[in-house]
Amino acid sequence: MKSSSMKPLEGIIPPMITPLLGRDELDVDGLEHVIERVIAGGVHGLFFLGTTGEAPNLSYRLRREVITHACRMVNGRRPVLIGVTDTSLVEAAALTRHAADAGAQAVVTSAPYYFPMGQPELIDFVERLLPELALPVYLYNMPQMTKVAFSPETFRRLTQHERIIGLKDSSGDLDYYAQLVEVVKTRPDWRLFIGPEHLLAESIRLGGHGGVNGGAMIAPNLLVRIYEAAKSGDAAQLALLQERALKLGRIYSIGQHASAVIKGLKCSLSLLGVCDGTMADPLTQFNPPEQARVREVLEQMGILIAKQPEVAAPQYSGTGRVFAQ
Repeated sequence: MKSSSMKPLEGIIPPMITPLLGRDELDVDGLEHVIERVIAGGVHGLFFLGTTGEAPNLSYRLRREVITHACRMVNGRRPVLIGVTDTSLVEAAALTRHAADAGAQAVVTSAPYYFPMGQPELIDFVERLLPELALPVYLYNMPQMTKVAFSPETFRRLTQHERIIGLKDSSGDLDYYAQLVEVVKTRPDWRLFIGPEHLLAESIRLGGHGGVNGGAMIAPNLLVRIYEAAKSGDAAQLALLQERALKLGRIYSIGQHASAVIKGLKCSLSLLGVCDGTMADPLTQFNPPEQARVREVLEQMGILIAKQPEVAAPQYSGTGRVFAQ
């Protein structure tokens, strides 16, 4: 079977937030600051317009703007992956064409949301979408949001298509992930990534190839080191790093809803002076009590400089101040 021309990707690929200044207004400076932050931290690729990027809540105009700016800012220093998940096959194909023209290396699609699909319908959707796409494709298993999971057998069927080059699993089910590892063995050019960062090390042990982990925007080098320690089998170092990652993960449980992860990430980056914390409508950012809890986590970890008496709190001001990772 002929493989894709894209070099197989491994390592840490942050699912990038979409920094906003207001409704349908991109924080262009903030986007550049978070891109530079993760590249400086040693990540291996960047993924825009996924769940963490709030893609379903963004206008198509703004999604194209993100793609254009992101590809220009990364400028070939790392592979760029673009999420094109949509309820409309036509719009997904149009976004892919824009991504290809802008210089992206691959696109990512999950199951269409709203109308839950059966597995035969899901296979049919992917097989009908592929001829419309101008770039290699990663599949994205996100049943919490799409209400549909790609079954291992569906994945096995889709390995027949050379332009599909891997998948990201955010189900959080390691038994399911282990089944996917077995499927991937039939396609040595495929790459398998995991979303929940607390499962990163175990996913590598099972045979995965890396993580698409939101925490890599806050502490990119931490996630990169976890990946490297897991790959090398350095158990002592891995235990120390994972303990730190679990502490950072407390920002994800401050909110009570599915949006809590994105709110925690955007709030953290705002407190760090990287970008604005505005959420895409209709979601709203954390209120001051929740912001204070995020600040406490970052200060306890030494990621954010602790607030001194009578000194203004570091908050995003458009200057792009970035504090220690």
